[in-house]
Amino acid sequence: MIKKVLLLVLFLLTYAWAQELSLEKRIGQMLMVGFHGTEADKESQICKDIQHYNVGAVILFDYNPVDKNKPKNIATKKQLAKLTKELQACSADGKLLIAVDQEGGKVQRLKSVYGFYGQFPKASDVIKMDQSKIQETYTKMSKELSSVGINYDLAPVVDLDINMNNHVIHGLGRSFGKDPKMVANYAGTFIDAMHSNGVLTSIKHFPGHGSSVGDTHKGFVDVTNLWKEVELEPYRLLKDKADTVMVAHVFNKKIDTKYPASLSYETITKLLRWKLGYHGVVITDDLQMGAISKKYGLQNTLKLAINAGDDILLIGNQLDPKKTISTKKLVDTIVKLVQNGEVQTESISKAYQRIQELKKKL
Repeated sequence: MIKKVLLLVLFLLTYAWAQELSLEKRIGQMLMVGFHGTEADKESQICKDIQHYNVGAVILFDYNPVDKNKPKNIATKKQLAKLTKELQACSADGKLLIAVDQEGGKVQRLKSVYGFYGQFPKASDVIKMDQSKIQETYTKMSKELSSVGINYDLAPVVDLDINMNNHVIHGLGRSFGKDPKMVANYAGTFIDAMHSNGVLTSIKHFPGHGSSVGDTHKGFVDVTNLWKEVELEPYRLLKDKADTVMVAHVFNKKIDTKYPASLSYETITKLLRWKLGYHGVVITDDLQMGAISKKYGLQNTLKLAINAGDDILLIGNQLDPKKTISTKKLVDTIVKLVQNGEVQTESISKAYQRIQELKKKL
């Protein structure tokens, strides 16, 4: 009898452990993390994290905020190709999402100084080209990304160019224009070109950053009085073509009186998913940006983001060297939120499912 009871206890403990492991690994798929290092051998922390926590995505940067004389992740073509190969070897499914911000203009991580082309034009210059030249330009970009193992480009920008005082979008020429149909067309060309070389994309920054004045990297940005409903139109037009949608940290009282877009159930679930009919993966902008980090603690940020309907949580570990967050801390914090009943397991499972669907495209 005692033996049977002991076996039952052992079974229950093993089952509970397996469930816990499964939860951890599902959570791991929701994370996109930034890390320091130009290689990722089996003994590196990032490789151990990918293996142990089943991390779903990483983001690579060239600029090193700790030591500007050394590269963070990108040094040369050969080195980057080797790094991405090592990272993929660490992942269980060989479908680790390896992301960069490569739009063209000021926003291109693959620079000529590292041996890349590095001369891709900004969106405001692209629209001056004819259609075949645009296709050729973005196909060349996708080929270069793919050649070094990058399979996820956090672009194109579909923000409308409606505020001439906006230095983040207008000032950097990151928008394809004011007309939502034209913007959606150019973005569609970008997405098709990326797909031709197996690179996934993310349209951004939902629900619209083109009308803003401030920069969410630095702090709170309220677009309530400037935002126009027409800014949603590119997302409606691209809802079936977009691989993922990136949500901005802008605050818009017309949509949610309490939370910025990236942490808002009203914005992500009710507006983007229910009203506009988008059912794919939603990724946050970097959750360490000032608009979020100055106002919400890590636990609250993760709780709100998951409950809002975000699938991929981006922690770039790029903006403040003193505030690097380990993968362990992220996973442990979310596990605790689930155990406390503040986040439902169902929310984790839905996000996990959507991410697996996305990876089938690779």
